[in-house]
Amino acid sequence: MPESIVTILDIAIGGLLLGGIYALIAMGLSLQYGVARVLNIAHGEFIMIGAFSTFTLYTVLGINPLVCLAIVGPIIFIIGFLLHQTLFTRLRIAAPNPGAYEASSLLAAFGLLFVIQNLALLGWGADFRAYSYLNFGVNIWGAIFSANKLVILGFAVGIGVAFYLFLIRTRLGKAIRSAAQDPQTASLMGVNINRVLSICFGFGALMAGIAGVLISMRVPLNPAMGLQYTLIAIIVIVLGGLGSIPGSFIGGFILGIIGEVVTHFEPSLSLAAYYFIFMLLLLVRPKGIFGK
Repeated sequence: MPESIVTILDIAIGGLLLGGIYALIAMGLSLQYGVARVLNIAHGEFIMIGAFSTFTLYTVLGINPLVCLAIVGPIIFIIGFLLHQTLFTRLRIAAPNPGAYEASSLLAAFGLLFVIQNLALLGWGADFRAYSYLNFGVNIWGAIFSANKLVILGFAVGIGVAFYLFLIRTRLGKAIRSAAQDPQTASLMGVNINRVLSICFGFGALMAGIAGVLISMRVPLNPAMGLQYTLIAIIVIVLGGLGSIPGSFIGGFILGIIGEVVTHFEPSLSLAAYYFIFMLLLLVRPKGIFGK
């Protein structure tokens, strides 16, 4: 196969891999901010917790990282649910108006970021940690890809699609969407708004934790890794449209492919390219691709 085709295939697979991870992260933050109205700056710390928990379970107990998805994900969902019930719900009830709540919840999320980060430093230290899993090559039309890269891509896409179907086809998913559109009317129709918002926050943490599990298979880990993923998630939800789950899903893949193309030519400019896209969107189409 010509070298140019191999290069294009390599960029495409790498972009889809990044896009799948970004999509999961952004879908979670989109639920937390688009529905629960919490701009969770600590979102990336749940990614870090998921990644380090998987590292520990695999290196200490020998549990397969893919099995860790079924262990780490539910635990992080419970943590997110309880955090919203005990912290953000109280702030929402005490706030005189929605704007005041968004401001106070943002400050609380900043505090949460530093608490989680410092607990991780105490537990795992400041050094980079990594492990090897499915680290062998797979030949696809002449291009060699790491097997764990293909597994991450498959699980990221599968989980993202399954979660979207859950939101549009289940009773709880309909309650979540109604709470996003009009919480007062949803409450009058019998929806327990406090519980639904806490579930949304928990699902956001769950998606971040799952992304952390997948990231741990490819990327060295450290307690300060979370903030860059939070920033990327914010860019993705602006790209896709605030509160739009399909927009976050598709926006994640768009940003991932753009990032991989830029990285191929100049790796140091990938993050700068993301910020450029972010600023351009704010100027040209601030409501995003699927925003209303």
